[in-house]
Amino acid sequence: MFSLKRPGSATTRVRGNAAEDAALAYLLAQGLRLIERNYRTPGRGGGEIDLILREAGGTLVFVEVRARAGDSRGGAAASVGAVKQRRIVLAARHYLLRRRSLPPCRFDVVAIDGDGITWIKGAFDA
Repeated sequence: MFSLKRPGSATTRVRGNAAEDAALAYLLAQGLRLIERNYRTPGRGGGEIDLILREAGGTLVFVEVRARAGDSRGGAAASVGAVKQRRIVLAARHYLLRRRSLPPCRFDVVAIDGDGITWIKGAFDA
């Protein structure tokens, strides 16, 4: 099982990558298929999407992964505020520009608090 409580001083990027790996494994086990990981828009101030996956029915799922060792500050899901949501939506719009037709889309959050994983489907709208 995944844990953020690791001995030593792992960098934020290492912990973030471990959280994304755990979220990806969880979502793949739920039947989603990975399309892209860490999609970034060009330039400063752009957005990033941690995971882009496709459901069996064709829905494109943009996933923000958040992890916290505990919930003393509201937990992982609470850390996806309005500014972060706007940046994810911006990145999703940029990603969709290269497509001929727009598939159904959804914005999800995978929150990892301690050892628990919570998948929040439709966590916010564009």
